[in-house]
Amino acid sequence: MGNSALKAHLETAQKTGVFQLTGKGLTEFPEDLQKLTTNLRTIDLSNNKIEVLPPLIGKFSFLKSLALNNNKLTALPEELCKLKKLETLHLNSNHLRQLPAAFGQLSALKTLSLSGNQLRTVPTQLCGLRHLDVVDLSKNQIQNVPDTVGELQAIELNLNQNQISQISVQISHCPRLKVLRLEENCLELSMLPQSILSDSQISLLAVEGNLFEIKKLRELEGYDKYMERFTATKKKFA
Repeated sequence: MGNSALKAHLETAQKTGVFQLTGKGLTEFPEDLQKLTTNLRTIDLSNNKIEVLPPLIGKFSFLKSLALNNNKLTALPEELCKLKKLETLHLNSNHLRQLPAAFGQLSALKTLSLSGNQLRTVPTQLCGLRHLDVVDLSKNQIQNVPDTVGELQAIELNLNQNQISQISVQISHCPRLKVLRLEENCLELSMLPQSILSDSQISLLAVEGNLFEIKKLRELEGYDKYMERFTATKKKFA
């Protein structure tokens, strides 16, 4: 991609606050974006071949949305955590194994997509985020859901297509969790905490494709209570 094309994109971005350059085979984050650190509200560099997100990302202090789906990122810089206005972060289909230690400082974050990475656990840093609505951790290599999950503020947690065989009973204590997706994991029925059914806010539990038949779920204690929440929610959206 020539410099003139990039220049045109930069000029548009200066006016609109949106820089979108997807599917152009970029191997690195465009350094020229530094000129727009105060203008940009949205950066979308999905479907490229970017391997490193440089520390300068921390300078985009007004950024609300960052998308880097389908790139080759193996790590994220700590500087990313300075983006106090960031509400949406899409990092699907990269090679991420963990999140920066200070990730919990992204205090405005509402939507986080990390589907198709190499995470092995539910990152504890997510528990400090008070405005989180949707967390997508599907298609990773997560094997268990730890006790810290009880502090997660999200409304929807997607853990489909992992290797989960154990879930902490603390998940029932998530204050806002309404939708829990656990399809295509390695769960035995005995490993599914019954308190999810009897004593949680969860009104949609998706568990198809595990090591038990769905109809067995109906035999568990608390299933009636879960169905009451499920039906009430359905009526609300009907």
